Amino acid sequence: MSNSIRLSSIALDCPDAGELAAFYADITDGEVVFVSAEWATVDGPGGRIDFQTAPGYTPPTWPHPASQMQAHLDFYVDDLAATEARVLAAGATRFADQPNADHCLVFADPVGHPFCLTTWDTVPS
Repeated sequence: MSNSIRLSSIALDCPDAGELAAFYADITDGEVVFVSAEWATVDGPGGRIDFQTAPGYTPPTWPHPASQMQAHLDFYVDDLAATEARVLAAGATRFADQPNADHCLVFADPVGHPFCLTTWDTVPS
């Protein structure tokens, strides 16, 4: 028996699991591999993202001192401008505040979860 731990996926609450899964499958070239009224799963090139339908879901307001982001997804890209056009066409919204626009752009998915497109693929030591 092993006691190792490996990340399986990240799960996001949302108003409709299937709809948000379709958005993330589109922007990541992933595939929706499971969908029900309560849960959906996208299997993509960087791993798995799960979505859970949460009645009464309220999106975070970012940036705002009274509302925390809680978590966000970062996606590595090689061309910020081209990928920005792709996610906007899929239904994302670009936030006005862009603290690191030289290498990272911040967006909201169709239900308000912040996510970033970044050209920075280095982990600080």
